[in-house]
Parts: sequence; C-alpha cells; structure tokens
Amino acid sequence: MRETRVSHRYAKSLIDLALEKDELEKVHADMQLILKTIRDNRDLELLLKSPIVKTDKKQQILNAIFGGKLSVITGEFINIITRKRREAQLEAIAESVESQYRKHKHILTAVITTASGLDDNLRKKVLEIVKQNTKSEVELVEKIDKELIGGFILRVGDQQVDSSIIRQVRNLERAFSENPYIKEY
Repeated sequence: MRETRVSHRYAKSLIDLALEKDELEKVHADMQLILKTIRDNRDLELLLKSPIVKTDKKQQILNAIFGGKLSVITGEFINIITRKRREAQLEAIAESVESQYRKHKHILTAVITTASGLDDNLRKKVLEIVKQNTKSEVELVEKIDKELIGGFILRVGDQQVDSSIIRQVRNLERAFSENPYIKEY
C-alpha cells in the first residue's frame, strides 16, 4: 500500500510520542502486530475501508481484536484514529511507522539475489561489507533466482551491484553484436 501524506503525519506523531514516553520499541512491536493482522486478514482490511460499517462498530471490533495486546499509547492512538474516521488508513500508518522506525534506528535493508542460497560464512561477509560501506545497521534479505546462473545482485537502497553470470553473458552478446571490426558493405 502507498504511504499517503496523512499516514505519514499520523505515523510521525505516533513515533514522536513514543520517543517522548520512551516506549518506541513497544509501539513499533504493536504496529508490526497491527500490520501483520491486517495483511493476513482480508476481511478486516475490507471492514476498515468500508463506508457502510459505522465508526463505533469498527472501534469495537478493533478493541476486540487487539484489546490487552497493545500498549496504552497504541490503544489510545487507534481510538483517536477511529474517532477521526481514519481507520481506513491504519495499514498505511503502520507501514509508515515501520519505515520511520527504520530511519530513526538507521537500519537499512540489503537485498541479495543469488542462484542458490548463501551459506553462513558468506552471509556474515556480505553483512560485514555492507555495514562497513553504509556505516549503519543492516538487515539482509535473501532471494533466489535460478536464471542468474551464478554470482549475485546486491541492492542497498537505490544502489545496485550486479555481478551475475547472466549479466556478463548479456554484456558479451551485446559486445559481439556490435563488432566494429567487420565492415558491412
């Protein structure tokens, strides 16, 4: 789901309040639970977005689902969201909280795609190299793509290193097709 300006602002307010009350980790865990619950349950997502279901009913349902599982700050935040009729934005707000939390904690996501999985030794080396170059905490996400044949593609933020065999083969094909030494009459 796209982050909207509204979700970004609500998320920023929640993060600021959590930092002020020194409960950032609790609020982050709560928002992860909310996000997972909404993503796993399509009916809940549709209910929150439905204009037919009244706001007080939505609030009762959210309290029944999350009652006792959330911190006081997050519980009150959800009450405010529903009173302001922004419950349809709850998933986007949770996503925005996640991205702002990562930014606050300086956590980057590095995605490495290989033809076969990484072993523990290689995974540690990749994490170490990325941490040294970015000077921040790194979360490594591994993907497998058999088409790469060998090598890897590493993506950190908007930077990408493509050292795959398939890329080298395509570069060779392009070089051979543009042979400057053969004159065409």
